[in-house]
Amino acid sequence: MLFLCCYLLDLLDRGWRRSGCFLYKPEMERTCCPSYTIHLKASDFVPSKEQRRVDRRMQRFLDGTLEVRKPIEVTDDPNTSKHTGSYVHHTISISAGNESFSHGKKGENKAEELMHHLSDQIDKVVHTYNVSGVFPSGIQFPKAAVKKVSPAKRKLSVEGSEDLLYSCNIAFQIAATLRRKQSAESVQQLQMSRQSAEESDLNPKCIAEKLACSLNQLANVSGLSIRACNGHINFYSATNASADGDVQIVALPEESGSGSKSSCAKKRSVHPQGQKRKLEIRLKRSCFDPEEYALYSRYQIKVHNDPPDRVTENSYRRFLVDTPLLFVSPSTDGMVPLCGFGSFHQQYIIDGKLVAVGVIDILPRCLSSKYLFWDPDYAFLSLGKYSALQEIGWVKENQANCASLQYYYLGYYIHSCSKMRYKAAYYPSELLCPLRYQWVPFLLVRPLLDKKKYVVLSDIASLQDGGSSQSCIPESVMEMQHDDIGVEDSNDVRMDDDEEMITIDSESSDDELDPETSGLVSAAIDDGDLTNVLIGLRGSRLRYRDLQRAFGSTERNYLETQLRSYQRVVGVELSERMVYSLG
Repeated sequence: MLFLCCYLLDLLDRGWRRSGCFLYKPEMERTCCPSYTIHLKASDFVPSKEQRRVDRRMQRFLDGTLEVRKPIEVTDDPNTSKHTGSYVHHTISISAGNESFSHGKKGENKAEELMHHLSDQIDKVVHTYNVSGVFPSGIQFPKAAVKKVSPAKRKLSVEGSEDLLYSCNIAFQIAATLRRKQSAESVQQLQMSRQSAEESDLNPKCIAEKLACSLNQLANVSGLSIRACNGHINFYSATNASADGDVQIVALPEESGSGSKSSCAKKRSVHPQGQKRKLEIRLKRSCFDPEEYALYSRYQIKVHNDPPDRVTENSYRRFLVDTPLLFVSPSTDGMVPLCGFGSFHQQYIIDGKLVAVGVIDILPRCLSSKYLFWDPDYAFLSLGKYSALQEIGWVKENQANCASLQYYYLGYYIHSCSKMRYKAAYYPSELLCPLRYQWVPFLLVRPLLDKKKYVVLSDIASLQDGGSSQSCIPESVMEMQHDDIGVEDSNDVRMDDDEEMITIDSESSDDELDPETSGLVSAAIDDGDLTNVLIGLRGSRLRYRDLQRAFGSTERNYLETQLRSYQRVVGVELSERMVYSLG
């Protein structure tokens, strides 16, 4: 099946998605995870602090000013028996008993105890602030939860980051609680509370700094160095602390069963500091490339833990190489960009080495991001976020050669799936109404999506002034896109996880649909004229009006039911341009 690029664009604007040569559209009222098409206008894009930080980190890496190190490795002593294991464990101490917390069976229990202890200490400080008036009284704040920072999930491995052991995001939860409290008050009280909040600096960053300052004064957690970082409360090993406050984890070799010890190799620089690097971004038409496939295989196995026997060349071709889109050559009239329209692979090459590949469709009005896979050794660069920023920038830059290029499509936004919410962090994003196919600002509909999975977005937009919905960028975006340290960054994992999230409840039926939504479909969508639907039959293309009399009443009624459903999902215009094949 071959497909015109303009057809795919029109389908995207009706909630469709492409995966290889397969095009699909979820049944929004039935699926367990409603999937809203999301896009943003590239020229209006406002990068967040985290997104700017990712860009700066890449620039520092290319300039040679960012030093990245491998984790501490263990080399077995030649005299050590192969039957005895060698381990490295990190030790930290707290003043109460100077107890050692290490990895292993006992270490895990001790680490859990320590995290509970630290959480309790934070709760005590929050309670003290609440009683003393530092925080507004009469508000029940959430409990703190200190989490362990896993080395496997800690992607930024710059010098010193290995000292980070635990982290807590309670400051964001407190700030959100205060905002919800304010929104429930009257206009006058709201204005007063906002003024009070500003005077008291009750935002995540300031709250975290206040809490960290108080925690550092407590003797029973003095064995850890505590610092606030962008709204997070981070706990570092205080062993061998240097004069400037930096700390170093002590890696101790654990004795093996035979009594001999393993030796620890020193940290070795993977990318030496001071060496400048060259980044090349190459755009090529979709085709099979052995180097890309090797990178894809490594990514799927190491990042997604896919079994090697499932990562086959055929599956890779079907998923990311095959495309139904007909290539459109570039033109000089400003209608087609220099690369043309079609399916492409955007390669990211550092010093001659392929480190990431973005699979994209370039269409008459947009760039549609399909998938991204990258070298796990470069995870510290947050290549998922970096590639999204580059793709948005590509749209802006190529508007000079093709004025119609304006939008960046990120696939499906699934509000009920936490790891898919990162897409809305690219501000100002819009969601597609699944009923009337109108674009609605995300910030306008987010409160309702928090309460209900399936929402007719255009109903909300018609009740409010769209211009006032995006007037509060800092608070809304800040609450949404802060990164929980130790929580997987979805954008750096895959750009198209939505394909796995779209599952239909096989037991649902029309009778079980929400009455609020099931009645809206027939009421809001008028049936178009079926007579102009383009039909393919035995190699010929005919309008349905030319075939009506060829069918009996029973066959005609059945066919018209199918054509009506087809016309509703693709739209009247496409039903008259695309071919509905009858064989």
